[in-house]
Amino acid sequence: MQITQTASEDLRRQFTVTVPASELDSRVTRRLEEMKGKVNLKGFRPGKAPVSFLKKQFGKSLMGEVVEQAVSEGSQKAITDNALKPAIQPRIEPMGDMNEVVDGKADLSFTVTVDLMPDFAPADVSTIKIEKLVSDVDDAAVDEQLKRIAEGMRTYTARDEGAAAEKGDLVVIDFAGSIDGTPFEGGTGSDFNLTLGSGQFIPGFEDQLVGAKAGDKVDVKVTFPAEYHAKELAGKDAVFAVTVKEVRAPGEAVVSDETAKNLGLADLATLRERVKDQIKGEYGQASRMHLKRRILDALDKMHDFPLPPAMVEAEFASIWAQVEAELAREGKTAADEGKSEQELKDEYHKIAERRVRLGLVLGRLGEQNGIQITADEVNRAIMNRARQFPGQEQQVFQYYAKNPNAQAEIRAPLFEDKVVDFIAELATVTEKTVDKDTLFADPEDE
Repeated sequence: MQITQTASEDLRRQFTVTVPASELDSRVTRRLEEMKGKVNLKGFRPGKAPVSFLKKQFGKSLMGEVVEQAVSEGSQKAITDNALKPAIQPRIEPMGDMNEVVDGKADLSFTVTVDLMPDFAPADVSTIKIEKLVSDVDDAAVDEQLKRIAEGMRTYTARDEGAAAEKGDLVVIDFAGSIDGTPFEGGTGSDFNLTLGSGQFIPGFEDQLVGAKAGDKVDVKVTFPAEYHAKELAGKDAVFAVTVKEVRAPGEAVVSDETAKNLGLADLATLRERVKDQIKGEYGQASRMHLKRRILDALDKMHDFPLPPAMVEAEFASIWAQVEAELAREGKTAADEGKSEQELKDEYHKIAERRVRLGLVLGRLGEQNGIQITADEVNRAIMNRARQFPGQEQQVFQYYAKNPNAQAEIRAPLFEDKVVDFIAELATVTEKTVDKDTLFADPEDE
């Protein structure tokens, strides 16, 4: 086996590996010698079939295995002999006609391209100074949540015969939707409880049922939003033949001890405390999201080093595939974003570079400080994921048990959050009190 370095760039090395046909043939012969005693062939006593005969019978299939093993050994030897630290799996490309190689008529030659991990020293994260957005949970926020709880629990009673539906009423309806007279999938329903003004249906639908009475048949004419999730319906005009079966008036939304007891709690005071704790948790998550964004921004500014090209391109390919899918789903093009396709690609390529850079920095910081994710932490995360699929928990567990890559997707964000928390403990963090709207604003909009 001969290994020759053919290229050396900043973070990329390329090698040509050649394995002579004679060496491949010797490997096949050794394999045949090993298996000779285990093969029973008609006309030969066990273990007495000559290797030459076995080669005719099994040589080609064995050569495929030998070639595969030689490629694996050659690529690994190129990395080991040169003490390289690959950033991702090396890329291997065959040279010449592989059919000739398998037939034993040509040497095996292939290239091994290795993208290397950059050698950099993480910045001193204790020098980071950032603000942490926080917000107080006031009585108004608790009252608002209690009101929503009460509204969700209130009862509806049938209005008098002939009474018209008002906004806030619940109507029981059957409906059948069509576009240009043709029914479409998902456009029908029966005995559906619709609260007028709730926004459950597409804009304009519920408004046209205000004033309807039990027994009325109403043709509701609407236009699906241009960004509607079902592309085949987006922007289309539709007609829903609606039969109003019942009109029910809402009862008063009362927040009381009885409300708490219906939820299994002792009294209203206990319910208020539970609600306040829940809101505190939501505020805490929003606060942490902003803090994480500020930490990542700081890390990005503090580090500038060459990035493994293949890692960047793989990340960009993943991002761009999502962008194209989103544009297609919305029926848009890059021009609708006010940019050319190349400008949009350049923008997302920079995002890919940022993600790769931050991933390497967080990984190095975690490695240097002994930050690890335990099996229990991964299992808890998988359990939380399984709870999102009631009745299919066992299938979810089996999926992750059989797929190491899926487990890695669970482990990666856990590791990232752990390193971010570590940095937050060392950094100088100053709390800044803001209103609820600012706290819940998307960090991307900052």
